[in-house]
Amino acid sequence: MADNQNDVPAAPASAVRPSVLSLVIKEKAALYSAYMPFLKQGGIFVPTNKSYNLGDEIYLILTLLDDSNKYPIAGKVAWVTPSTAGNNKSQGIGVHFPNDESGLRIRQRIEELLGSALRSTRITHTL
Repeated sequence: MADNQNDVPAAPASAVRPSVLSLVIKEKAALYSAYMPFLKQGGIFVPTNKSYNLGDEIYLILTLLDDSNKYPIAGKVAWVTPSTAGNNKSQGIGVHFPNDESGLRIRQRIEELLGSALRSTRITHTL
């Protein structure tokens, strides 16, 4: 009888599962503060006390305002605000949306919800 265990390739030792985070944004002002339109595909700031590095893979479940949909986002860390940041900036990470249909869909949805607020000069969590 053949040993089937050798037929399945082992996962590389360096393979790390992405962290899973959830973010619920209930107010338009909070969405404006968290949205990162300056990233090529768009992104969102996620407050967290956990330490991350640029490029870390993140799986984010995002809920926006009164929308009952939960948007799954497989993104990467593109911004890190450490706990020592100062200027009343919240500790957290910016998750860059993926360059695929899900990334385009969430970026369009956020920009639809924000509307003219996108042109505001109010301070955000990042810039």
